[in-house]
Amino acid sequence: MKNILILSCWLWTAVLTLAGERVALWPEGKIPDFQAHQIAATTQEVQAPGFKAADHAMPHLDWYEAPAVKNGGCVLLISGGAYQNCCDGVWIDRAAKKFTELGFVCASLTYRTPRPRGLPIYQSAWEDGQRAVRLMRNDAEKRGFDPEKIGAFGFSAGSHLTVLLATSALTPGYAPVDALDQLPCHLSWAVPIFTAYALTDGLVGPNTREGDAIDAKLSDVFKFDAKTCPMALFHGGTDGYSPNGSTQIYRQLRRMKIPAEIHLFADRPHGFMGDSSKGENGTAYDHWLDRVAEYVRQMNFDGKLGAEEELMTRYPNNDARGEYRKEPVWPAGKMPDVQTNQCLPYLEWHMPKNLKTKAIQIIYSGGGYMGNNPDDFEVAPARRFLNEKGMTVVTMKYRTPRPLGGLAKHTTAWQDLQRVIRIVRSEAAAKGLDPERIGIMGSSAGGHLTLMGATSSKSRSYLPIDDLDKLPCNVKWAVAIYPAYSLTDGAEIVNAKGGNEDDSRPVPEFSFDLATCPMLFIHGDTDPWAAMNSVKCWEQLRRMGIQSDLHTLVGRGHCFQRKAAPDTGSYTWMGRIWEFMNHKGFNQ
Repeated sequence: MKNILILSCWLWTAVLTLAGERVALWPEGKIPDFQAHQIAATTQEVQAPGFKAADHAMPHLDWYEAPAVKNGGCVLLISGGAYQNCCDGVWIDRAAKKFTELGFVCASLTYRTPRPRGLPIYQSAWEDGQRAVRLMRNDAEKRGFDPEKIGAFGFSAGSHLTVLLATSALTPGYAPVDALDQLPCHLSWAVPIFTAYALTDGLVGPNTREGDAIDAKLSDVFKFDAKTCPMALFHGGTDGYSPNGSTQIYRQLRRMKIPAEIHLFADRPHGFMGDSSKGENGTAYDHWLDRVAEYVRQMNFDGKLGAEEELMTRYPNNDARGEYRKEPVWPAGKMPDVQTNQCLPYLEWHMPKNLKTKAIQIIYSGGGYMGNNPDDFEVAPARRFLNEKGMTVVTMKYRTPRPLGGLAKHTTAWQDLQRVIRIVRSEAAAKGLDPERIGIMGSSAGGHLTLMGATSSKSRSYLPIDDLDKLPCNVKWAVAIYPAYSLTDGAEIVNAKGGNEDDSRPVPEFSFDLATCPMLFIHGDTDPWAAMNSVKCWEQLRRMGIQSDLHTLVGRGHCFQRKAAPDTGSYTWMGRIWEFMNHKGFNQ
């Protein structure tokens, strides 16, 4: 039975590739750094009956059948396998199918493995990769794509090779062998999936100190030269090939102002895409290829980026809402730190017509701690979306503008949030809801407030005023949408250094105490309240063993969701909330 499965897998791959064309990378006898123990074959080919290593010495490209309607671009697909083999054939085919549907011409690279002897583990693969890009550029006119629209996509070791090709095209991997090598080998974009060997504590294997040691640096093989291209990086939070490799690559791209995305998935190991066979439908990693397509669309690599649409017009009414109730946050005369310049806080219950979960989501807006509006685009659409899913939502108007008298900008808002969480906990059971399944969500200053609520619930923001304050104010999960004021280089204004430097750290008011919960972060890549606010807080949560999700959105600024084009991450962003909850089991 095993042999039948292997054979059928090989036949499927062969049918897909032979529908196109196989092209040798090098002239006979001209393979640089040739080593007799290396072959150029996928694991499916190696395991197939009758395989002969001697017939597979030449690295090659397999061209897939071209799309019926081409978009002018081309994608190089690169398998992983620890530089010991090329093992991702099935997933390479799935990626090819996705890109072909988007209109890209596709080719897969089969490079030399196992690792070369006496050379860096990537050396022969890098040589083959640079040659492959040159060959693709040379054939662009014949195959119907623009030679300046070549992207690459790779897994694991193939992702390491993808990053090498994307960052180091001006460094020759080999001496020229013919006229083809006069062509440039840079890429226009790249999608590295769970990059291996990116940090100095894991240059040849899994990271010995989880990529998080103070002396774990980004590998210097990545040159980040003038031809470095935009990227979308994907990684699982529990990967032994540390996701910090991806966060460090992302940080360097941001330093260079190169458009980029990063997508980090809680609890996912190396090779996370294989888990989709287990049927955890509706979790973020199940749809990771859709995130790739959204990146392509936002960058307009496929030429199909549409006009932007207003979020409020897409969610215009309360049709899914049932019971509604409004109530004050504080009893009369009991509000702490009363400020005459501030609005009165209140909360609103929005019960769905069709209750499907006992979980409760608390949502509030941003506004620089100068104002906040529970009916604006940062709150109302998400409330309506979750009501449609059958979830109860509580919205909050907290006290603004900023308090006077030497109080920190967030003090009264934090007091209001802690009190609201206690009120919701106290009333949940009577409404048929779970008092232990409460989440909080805010945007911008509200994102900062969310981090306060999520990381500092053991810190008291006010003296108790009644028995309600005996209840805990911790939450089960938190959703931070472009949180502001979260790093020390932007504690009061926009991030002065983009949050990119090592001395820019999470602000001290975030305690990251023992009640800190898992979080979802969504942030625009070009936000002046920098995306590194989210990335560095994600890193701190991982450091504590708290697995969280993070998605940044290429080319998008603050308030990315107010207007967005269809089929982009800024358009579908609310789906990430539901997927995160599904994965963590919060909305059962």
